[in-house]
Amino acid sequence: MNVRVDPHSLVPPSQQLVAAVLDAIARGELGPGDRLPSVRGLAAQALVNPNTVTKAWRDLEHLGATEGRNGSGVYVTAAGPELARALRLAETLRGFVDAARQALRAGHEPAALATALQAEQDHWQGAAVAARGEP
Repeated sequence: MNVRVDPHSLVPPSQQLVAAVLDAIARGELGPGDRLPSVRGLAAQALVNPNTVTKAWRDLEHLGATEGRNGSGVYVTAAGPELARALRLAETLRGFVDAARQALRAGHEPAALATALQAEQDHWQGAAVAARGEP
């Protein structure tokens, strides 16, 4: 799992980590029973304070996506993938609707927004095909 934190983002680093882990779980990169990176290891990779990772791990546990096991680490729960998908879909849809609302208020034509959305969908479908190694 490759995680980056944007120090210029308005979103706190711990919340960026929570979103990144939920995305990894939702995509299937992390599955039920998989161990999350250690606090120190992820802190070094993401260039954040270990306390930031600890807060993110605690938040993920409160959501029910992960569970801590004393002396062993933090693991994805059986319900983690379904929960992660539901949380990320709801959050990203809210963000999309907010962005669309702002774009329409700024004067963008609905057709231009639909074209941009279609271009993004085409990009992601192309990336998925390439990742599977299909022609």
